Order: sequence, then structure tokens, then C-alpha cells
Amino acid sequence: MNILLVYPEYPDTFWSFKHALRFVSKKAAFPPLGLLTVAALLPGNWQKKLVDLNVEGLPDSLLAWADYVFLGAMLVQANSAREVIERCRKRGRKIVAGGPLFTARHEHYPEIDHFVLNEAEITLPRFLEDLTAGRAKPIYTSTEKPDLRTTPIPLWSLIDMDQYATMPVQYSRGCPFNCEFCDIVIMNGRLPRAKSAEQMVREFQALYDAGWRKSVFIVDDNFIGNTRRVKQLLPILARWQKEHRYPFTLLTEASINLAWDQELMALMSRANFFKVFIGIESPNQESLRECDKQQNTGRNLAEAVDTIHRHGMQVMGGFIVGFDHDPENIFEMQRKFIQQVGIVTAMVGLLTALPQTRLWHRLQAEGRLLYEASGENTDGFLNFRPVMDKERLLDGYRKLMDSLYSQKAYYQRINTFLKNYRPTARTRISREDLLALSRSIWQLGVKSRVRFRYWLLLARTLLLKHRAIPMAVELAIYGLHFEEVRQRLIRTREDEQKKAWAAASGQMS
Repeated sequence: MNILLVYPEYPDTFWSFKHALRFVSKKAAFPPLGLLTVAALLPGNWQKKLVDLNVEGLPDSLLAWADYVFLGAMLVQANSAREVIERCRKRGRKIVAGGPLFTARHEHYPEIDHFVLNEAEITLPRFLEDLTAGRAKPIYTSTEKPDLRTTPIPLWSLIDMDQYATMPVQYSRGCPFNCEFCDIVIMNGRLPRAKSAEQMVREFQALYDAGWRKSVFIVDDNFIGNTRRVKQLLPILARWQKEHRYPFTLLTEASINLAWDQELMALMSRANFFKVFIGIESPNQESLRECDKQQNTGRNLAEAVDTIHRHGMQVMGGFIVGFDHDPENIFEMQRKFIQQVGIVTAMVGLLTALPQTRLWHRLQAEGRLLYEASGENTDGFLNFRPVMDKERLLDGYRKLMDSLYSQKAYYQRINTFLKNYRPTARTRISREDLLALSRSIWQLGVKSRVRFRYWLLLARTLLLKHRAIPMAVELAIYGLHFEEVRQRLIRTREDEQKKAWAAASGQMS
């Protein structure tokens, strides 16, 4: 059996880093971990090839070679996924689809032959058994949550690692919290399930043996969802890192309660974590209570961010505007908070009602749902009727992003962050790092309007905190990408987004 696994293209989004990747000669930030894991679950004697449309094209010859095309996608990849589906149908290729896009909206894709939804460790074996017996059904779904100790190591041999900036691995699924807008608990549940420490060591070793020596993203819904187990894992990872001379710098996603656990932060620091994404959402307490973000309420969020920075981990923050309880001055509140605490990578998005979330059900019951979610956090697309005047909300959001990612504000945040940041991660200066530095000197230090701020940043960092020079250069380069995101948002009108996403979902409102 010849299996072609296809990963659709991402649009140019906040997290794509497309405009920064060229500095290190990479084509995509991450490879498709889900499809690589699915490939490892398929029979070993089947022939497998993977095409990631973010790094290469899909030739007709590969479609002709395939007996089945396995298609996995996120919501934001809907447009590209439809193009792949159309090409497969024209050439008579059978399609097996899974992942968040199809789990949420499989009814919108009647062209698909088979849906293998939810978690593949459960549904894929059932499909394969029926396929072998000649009785494969259209849809395979399950509410059962698999034991992740059965999850295989991804089939890294299917990709060219040189095309990517970071390698992803997964330790756990699920989150103990139940934020109203989040679809994690819908997909993966509230009881975190984790791999064993021995599994994680094997996964790290597999990446190491494949030649990887850079950053590794632990892509968990909430890495510290089960604090007790994480504290057992981290010393083992730290020991492996030390034995291998710290080949990986680690980043992950966590909740703000990380800042209240000194032991946990110290353990993560020893394991060589250098970045963590945290959903802060809002400095407005009423908005946090509205969305049931209980872990963030009644806390000094600025102090929490500063504490994590002082433990050697850069906080990348998620923020939302559009809550029912947002006051009229929420945009200024968000701007002041983000600037004050020095969260350089601040993903500020409009509140979105994702399919089947508690927010989605509430807004549907209130008759406030308007359109399907785009799946992109920063495209300025609103899919429900807000309490705040819609035009005021959209205008305030665009002005907030315009302000946050102005050259002056962005470099101010870098300097604030570096002032409080205490670098602890052990990093290797690679050829790619030197290439990024040399290109940044030309693009930012010579050609760009930010050259004065760029040179001042490098000089200050070199004098006061020289170990943070790689981080300073990286953040300066990211500024170019965020400037593109800012300009796109300013140019894009809501009605244009509405038409694009209605076409993607096959529905017009």
C-alpha cells in the first residue's frame, strides 16, 4: 500500500514567522507532528511519503503513486486543504482525513472518502482493520482517550529537518482548566495524560540521532497540567541534556500558576527551557472571571511574568479583546500591561467562538453566532455579535496592534524584557545563528529604518547582558515579521475576511 501524507499550507499568520525564517534559511517553523505520528502508526511494510506544502510543492506524480492520501489540517489551513481535496478528486485518489479541521467540520467535506477523527491511537487502528477487511466506513470517531504510553515515536525519516526552525514533540494532552473559549478540553479532555519519562528520553534521543541540535517545542496543551508528574520528568530530561552537552533549547505552553512554583521553574531551567507561552488573556479581572480563567484571577500578573523572566524563560503571551465584560478602555489597559511587563511576543487576538466550546454553545443559545471561526488569532475577523459596538471593537483592536508593533513600542518591550531577564539556558552558537546575525546586520542595521534602535539594542545587550545577545538578535528579526502582520491587519477589512472564510467553510451568511 502506498500512502501519501499531505500537510496543507498555512496562511501568513502571527505564528508562521514566515518573514523571519529567511534569516536562517528555513521554510517553516515546525514540521507536522500529527502526520509524522500517524505515519508511525501505519503498518511498517506500507510505503509512506510525506509532503508538507509549507516547504515544498505537491507534484502530480506523487498523487499518481498514492493509493490513499492522508490529509491532516488545522482550522486555519482550510483553504489549502480544499485545494488538495480538489486535486485528489480530479485524479481519483481516495482521501483519509483527520485533525482539528475535520473533527470540527467533517460535514462540510462530503468529498472525503474516510474520516479518522479524534485521537488516532484509538480510531486509526479501527479504520485500518476495516480497510484490510474491505469494509472501511466513512467516519471513525471516539470519545475514548488513549494512554499516551502507546504512542510511537514520530517517523522523522519522512522529512528533511534542514527545512525547519524547530522540532516538535508531545509529552501530554489535556488541561485541568476549563476556559470558556478554549477547545482543548473538547478535543483532549481535562485530565492530563502523559507519556512516561522513558518515552520522552527515547523521543529526545531519536531527534538527537537524526542530527537535530536546535530548539525543541514541547507542544502540550499545558505542559504543567500535572505538576507532580512533570517534576518527576524534568530531572531526567535535565540529566539527559547534561550527558549530551545540552543539544536542545526547550519551549512549551503552560499556565500562569507556573510562577507560583519556585521548584518547578528551577527544574525547567535546569532542563534548558528558554521560552514559555502563557495565556494571560486580559488585565481586566471581570473579563477573566467571565471566561472562567480562574487560574489568572486575583493574582499579580505582572509580577508573575517578571518572576518567570528571572528564571531564564521568556514569556510569550496570549491576549484577547472582545469579552462581554471588557470596558471601553480595554485597548489601553492591554497596551499598558504588555508594555509594562515587557512581553515582546504578545499575540493579541479578537475573541473567537471555536466550534463546540462552551463559548460557542453560549453564544449560539443567545443568538449571537454569526460566522464560522477562521482559526487564526490575529486576522481581525469577528465571528459573533459582541456586547461592545462592533466597529468600536474592530477599530480599537487594529489600533492596539498598530501601537504594540510600532518600532518604538516593540523595541521598548525588548529592552524591558532584557532588563529583567536572567538567561540560564545553555545554547550553542550554530552556523545558522551566525548567518542570522550577519543578515540582520545588513537588513536591520544598514537597510532598515530601525537601524538606530537595532544598534542601540545590540550595544546595550553586549555591555550589560552579553549572554542574551542571541535572544536580542532573534527578537529584532521577529520584529520584521510582526511588522508584516501589523500592516496586513491594518489593510484588511472585516468584510474581506468574512467572504474569504465563508467561502472556505462552504457557507455564506
